Amino acid sequence: MNRLAELDIARHRAENPSALTLSGTNTWVLGRQPAFVIDPGPALAEHLAAVAEDVAGRGGLGGVAITHSHVDHVEGLAGLLERCGPAPTAGAGSGWDTQLTDGGRFGPLVARSTPGHADDHLAYLSAGACFTGDAVLGEGSVFVAPEPGALAGYLDALRGLRELDLQVLCPGHGPPIADPRAKLDEYLAHREDRERRLLGALDRGLRDPDELLDVVWDDAPAELRPPAALTLTAHLHKLAEEGRLPADVVWPALPGDLRPG
Repeated sequence: MNRLAELDIARHRAENPSALTLSGTNTWVLGRQPAFVIDPGPALAEHLAAVAEDVAGRGGLGGVAITHSHVDHVEGLAGLLERCGPAPTAGAGSGWDTQLTDGGRFGPLVARSTPGHADDHLAYLSAGACFTGDAVLGEGSVFVAPEPGALAGYLDALRGLRELDLQVLCPGHGPPIADPRAKLDEYLAHREDRERRLLGALDRGLRDPDELLDVVWDDAPAELRPPAALTLTAHLHKLAEEGRLPADVVWPALPGDLRPG
């Protein structure tokens, strides 16, 4: 994509394909003198060597920004720093050299709070590019954490990104997105469609989570059934928060008590 070259952005895709990581986890390298890395990715030697070589050719490593702490995005951090030398890290929550919140700056990057997929999720903005982590993927949709407020916060974050003057989305998985507004509209419409279908199923008297998944997530392959159950729980929380959830709904069986109240 020419836009990436114009913005001096490189994509390195790790060879860790799966149902959840799609074709693999993306590591992004931005700028030079020094370069900044967004998500080091998994601890795969070939992947980290390619990222480190790119960074060296750009004048060294200025810092590593983390979109969220899921293992396929952060596992390679120590290996990358071993190859590139010490550099500051940044992300949400403790554990990073720079603890970022919405609007915080780290080198050329501005953090944007994008909860939903994970409660520590950040996107990063730089000169018309948005590094979206797992808030927006290059293909398909993401699962939303099964926690109170997660889906409402996620939708607010998507709407906020849609209002920005973005030229390209650089996702955590899948190819870069040349039409950010169209993709964000697609993501919002997808979640709205799931909610309409869920409300329709509830109106017809369905209450069991397996029945709801069969009807509302009928397009999810078997290997994505567990993530679909997480997202169903997120939708149930949103309806409960809005006073629209029937009291006799059976919640999906998940670790811990994630039901409201």
